[in-house]
Amino acid sequence: MAQPFVMPDFYVPYPARLNPHVETARTHTRDWAREMGMLEGSGVWEEHDLQSHDYALLCSYTHPDCDAETLDLVTDWYTWVFFFDDHFLEVFKRTQDRAGGKAYLDRLPLFMPADPAAGMPEPTNPVEAGLADLWRRTIPSMSGGWRVRFAEATEHLLYESLWELDNINDGRIANPLEYIEMRRKVGGAPWSAGLVEYAAGAEVPAQVAYSRPLRVLRDAFSDAVHLRNDLFSYQREVEDEGENSNGVLVLERFLGCTTQEAAEAVNDLLTSRVQQFENTALTEVPLLAAEKGLSAVECAAVAAYAKGLQDWQSGGHEWHMRSSRYMNEGMVAGPSRLEGVLGTSALDIRTLFGRPAAARHRAFSHAPHQHVGPSLLPEFDLPYPLAVNPHHAAAKRHTVDWAERMGLLDDLWDRSLAEGFDFALCSAGLDPDASLEELCLSSDWLTWGTYADDYYPALFGRSGGLAGAKEQTDRLKACMPLDEPSAGAAVAVNPLERSLADIWHRTAAPMAPRARAQLRGAIDAMLDSWMWEMHNVVQHRVPDPVDYIEMRRSTFGSELTLLLCRIRQDAALPPELFRSGTVRSLENAVMDYGALVNDLFSYQKEIEVEGEVHNGVLVLQKFFDCDYPTAVAMVDDLMRGRLRQYEHLKAREVPVLYEDFGLDAAGRAAFEAYLRELEDWLAGVLNWHRKARRYGPEDVRAGSGSALLRRGPVGLGTSAARLSELLGAAPR
Repeated sequence: MAQPFVMPDFYVPYPARLNPHVETARTHTRDWAREMGMLEGSGVWEEHDLQSHDYALLCSYTHPDCDAETLDLVTDWYTWVFFFDDHFLEVFKRTQDRAGGKAYLDRLPLFMPADPAAGMPEPTNPVEAGLADLWRRTIPSMSGGWRVRFAEATEHLLYESLWELDNINDGRIANPLEYIEMRRKVGGAPWSAGLVEYAAGAEVPAQVAYSRPLRVLRDAFSDAVHLRNDLFSYQREVEDEGENSNGVLVLERFLGCTTQEAAEAVNDLLTSRVQQFENTALTEVPLLAAEKGLSAVECAAVAAYAKGLQDWQSGGHEWHMRSSRYMNEGMVAGPSRLEGVLGTSALDIRTLFGRPAAARHRAFSHAPHQHVGPSLLPEFDLPYPLAVNPHHAAAKRHTVDWAERMGLLDDLWDRSLAEGFDFALCSAGLDPDASLEELCLSSDWLTWGTYADDYYPALFGRSGGLAGAKEQTDRLKACMPLDEPSAGAAVAVNPLERSLADIWHRTAAPMAPRARAQLRGAIDAMLDSWMWEMHNVVQHRVPDPVDYIEMRRSTFGSELTLLLCRIRQDAALPPELFRSGTVRSLENAVMDYGALVNDLFSYQKEIEVEGEVHNGVLVLQKFFDCDYPTAVAMVDDLMRGRLRQYEHLKAREVPVLYEDFGLDAAGRAAFEAYLRELEDWLAGVLNWHRKARRYGPEDVRAGSGSALLRRGPVGLGTSAARLSELLGAAPR
């Protein structure tokens, strides 16, 4: 069968190396798979299938430095996970048996108890038998924290197979943002990252395991692994198995292009994710280690983990070029290099130049303050009606007075600007049923968040004041004590801090401890996301598209505002429901739509006036090397895709969610009220952008911070700002 496209040139900057224990692992895993019942009689594999797939070769390339016993165990894990994938395909995907598939998946977590002494059920099939054996052999040498993380990654890998099955049943192809998000879970690379910790003897220190830099290393690694696999497996998955979950197919449909062009675009995204990994490892991880005070041993563990992920990328590429499981005709030339000689097929010097080099150059070479003219806006076909809270006018008066009293109108903004921004209008649309007190509080939050978002780049951005920004961020966090919310006022020394301490106390004091901790977590995420923006500004780097979208939810404050909506339904709904994949997907779809609305409206203000690098339209311009109108059309398509996804989730997955959580009539009514709040959020965000005096051509140059420039910033954390640099950065 002819290949559907010519393979692109891959960016593989590290050479593949082969573990010398490959033959031992081949023999061991063949015997183990037979003992577990995966070969003859399983109805899925015969011995020749296992031999041709050669998972021992995969693991020997991806874990080149571990000893024979460790390689045997890792190879068994991969044999198990690929058997599970094929077993689930044969038994449940081909028959489209969702109910049977869910019952099958529900049993598997029982074979991964966090406590080694806990019992397990009796295995009833080869997948259960293999998982039980692997868990017992692996966990004695790993900490409880690792067990929890690895079990969670395994469960995601297992359960998201239902997402693939649902899409096959519906004949549905995901939008690109949904696909990346879900592919991480069902594709299993976060699971692979956990095995890297085991095989490299480099368990990630608990205090940084959930930090942004380590999360980005894992996610960028995962995306690159999956996108690479999508290219090699397109023919088998799409043409033979009828799969819809393939990145080439997703971009082919989204971009309306040929299969070859889609394959090139997928490879460009793969390259961008590898380059994101490199940037994070070299610029963010060292700062994290210093901030957290990691010991030399802990730093070495993080470095070994990063090296292990790099080894996996190169080794996985080498294996894909050799395995009979994939489309790889003509990709390996010359004699085999299976005797431990340095691989060269995964290190073609040409791949370091050409498209990869051009893409990296575009990310660092954006010329700020280009004339772009008024922001181009598509038609927004949002189907949700707008309702405006009747207390809007009173809340507006309160919030402008509050901002003036707190000192927020003394530098970047003045009273007329605050009145034109009208954050109370945004709150009135987000929450049309709120009381006056609730509306005033949410309007104050929007005012504070937008002021702070303007303040950080004006004060710290152009001066390269990362140290000052970090000091200010730490002081803001100190203004939000969990135990005694009123105590934050005692440490506040400037208007930004005093206003945060005030609204923190008013919001958090009446809350239960769990809700208060959730609120603090959402605000911390927003503050940390502004530091991420500063980090990119200092590098003059336009972000990678995936990293941008995921961080945009925090920089826009979406997580904070949605949390304030969600807390109202907490008493009627189980907290586990809000951690479910369905609810997270609903919320992410809504947050991405709202953030991209902002990027469309604010394009002229951010690109022409402020010289920003953080705008979704600009990110797509640089990634696809296209013009402004084309990028606007792409953003519009992404937004429409997210809206269709939200509606699909409401129609197909929410009823299943009700059944899974056993919600009664009151619980269902509470969740439907939450869905209406999400839709109010979208309608309110769009309405505010249309009416606020902030983004129109006549408004974008207002609020340049002239008062701040005249008197200079005050308070701790401002010494890094230089007046001359601020003047140079101010729009003219």
